[in-house]
Amino acid sequence: MTETDPIGDPDEEGLVDRLRSHVSENRGGMFQDLVFAIAWVTLVSLLYDFAFASAPQWVLYMFMLAGIPAYFGFFISLELAKQRR
Repeated sequence: MTETDPIGDPDEEGLVDRLRSHVSENRGGMFQDLVFAIAWVTLVSLLYDFAFASAPQWVLYMFMLAGIPAYFGFFISLELAKQRR
């Protein structure tokens, strides 16, 4: 048998306590992720509604998917800028 607890046994901590602990440890990163996601979706929605109003719907989906490399590119370049200071 392994040293891990079986899945069915309740933990000493409750789910709410584990969630609270996780959020308190990762608060800054989670907030940055949320702000980036809101900003990206807002920008893409505005571009699609006004600049590319006659474009097919798949263009919106491609813009949304472009948010994934944009996210990683932004935060990697941010880390590099912090290291150069």
